[in-house]
Amino acid sequence: MTYFLITFVVMLVVIVIMAIGVIFGRHAIKGSCGGGKDKAECICVEKCDKRKKLDAEAQLNQG
Repeated sequence: MTYFLITFVVMLVVIVIMAIGVIFGRHAIKGSCGGGKDKAECICVEKCDKRKKLDAEAQLNQG
């Protein structure tokens, strides 16, 4: 039971620290380049391979 409580407290502290970092950093938590509700929206500075592939497929389907 002691290990469970120690693990729970450590995980809780990590989550609180991450939440504080997001609050003060004022940046949304970002997912991968290809994920999200709107597949056309990519917030990455440099597009990942998955995003490049999706963009190429979209251009082929349009033209």
